[in-house]
Amino acid sequence: MSKEIIILDGGMGRELARRGAPFRQPEWSALALMEAPHFVRQAHDAFIAAGSQVITTNSYAVVPFHIGEQRFAEHGPRLIRLAASLARDAANAAGHPVSVAASLPPVLGSYRPDLFNPEQARKLMQVMIENQRDAADLWLAETLSSLAEAHFVAEMLNGDDRPLWLAFTLNDELTPSGRAVLRSGEAVSAAVSMAVGCGAEAILFNCSRIEVMTSAVCEAQETLQSLTRPVAIGVYANAFDPSDAKHGANEGLSEMRKDTGPQSYLTFAREWVTSGASIIGGCCGIGPEHIAVLSKTLNN
Repeated sequence: MSKEIIILDGGMGRELARRGAPFRQPEWSALALMEAPHFVRQAHDAFIAAGSQVITTNSYAVVPFHIGEQRFAEHGPRLIRLAASLARDAANAAGHPVSVAASLPPVLGSYRPDLFNPEQARKLMQVMIENQRDAADLWLAETLSSLAEAHFVAEMLNGDDRPLWLAFTLNDELTPSGRAVLRSGEAVSAAVSMAVGCGAEAILFNCSRIEVMTSAVCEAQETLQSLTRPVAIGVYANAFDPSDAKHGANEGLSEMRKDTGPQSYLTFAREWVTSGASIIGGCCGIGPEHIAVLSKTLNN
């Protein structure tokens, strides 16, 4: 590849499950923080050993949507700090530069732009931000379903000088004209313009079907050509079975695809890079074995 590619990590939840960590819905990846946090450190170490240059804190599911209102009130700040410190410690022990991305999830529910309410989200997001400040090299707002969610995060971080990356989740099907759109139905071009306007250093597409990512990258690249400030483009897709995509975020464990092995995923990743992406990783179901192939191949 002619340009340097930043390699992210993969999906934490399924990697924890594969390692035998406590794992179930609705707690998802937060359960390991509560009951067996050494598995979280093991997963971070595995992704770093595979070649991840950026690892993401395991704070995504530490929200009332997953752990409940009472547990969040009683234990949320401590669990978020623990997630941040586990990532920071793993990065510091790597022996080479590894950055920590502090995960800022959709605090009122994933894939549900209809649930977003800035007044309800404000206090939750403040807890998420304050308890990761000491560990974060950059902020990664993940699985954003709408422009409103992204604008809200940027507003909450106003004044923080660390890089902001905005990662949007896309509808699982392209439009009849072949375009990818956010789960809110809003255009990728609008998301790119908003990201540039709020000072984000990267716009990414995550937790969406592999097949919709190239369209999003192409539209993002095309939009950026007409804007004055450069912004990096990234992709970290999931491996959910498309036939299971109708399930709600907390309605059980989605089935995983059988056709997303490391070499197959690499084929798509090469397409994303050719289309303009310079940050590549994986979301749910993409493990260290995938990251190892990406790391060994995309920068050689």
